[in-house]
Amino acid sequence: MKSPEGGRRNVFISFTNEDKPMVELLRGQAQKEDSTVEFNDWSLRAPFHSERAETIREGIRERIRQASLTLVYVSDHTAESKWVNWEVEESLKLGKKVVCVYQGERPRQLPSAIKKHRIKVIAWSHKGIAKELK
Repeated sequence: MKSPEGGRRNVFISFTNEDKPMVELLRGQAQKEDSTVEFNDWSLRAPFHSERAETIREGIRERIRQASLTLVYVSDHTAESKWVNWEVEESLKLGKKVVCVYQGERPRQLPSAIKKHRIKVIAWSHKGIAKELK
């Protein structure tokens, strides 16, 4: 997926640590489908309320700033994630489009920021995501 300027899209992916294996699988599938989406990944290593949380937030904020949009992988695990909610709110605050995707059955619960801002949630497919990234 190319940006309007013709370069590669820079996408920040928001997800919970429990979903990391699935996100890695989806990245691999995107590569096989000749996707030109460039994924930035920020794996969180410290709890949200740790002493280092502000340092982690600043690093994530910079990654979001550099991205053209935020892609949120939603599952039943993300509903309670304070990091996913914060990343969605920060993305919107920075003027980034937010797109939510899921694989398999639609999650029963969604993060509060997604519900609050009525962000569209779509099934994971290369064509579906490409449509949202235009």
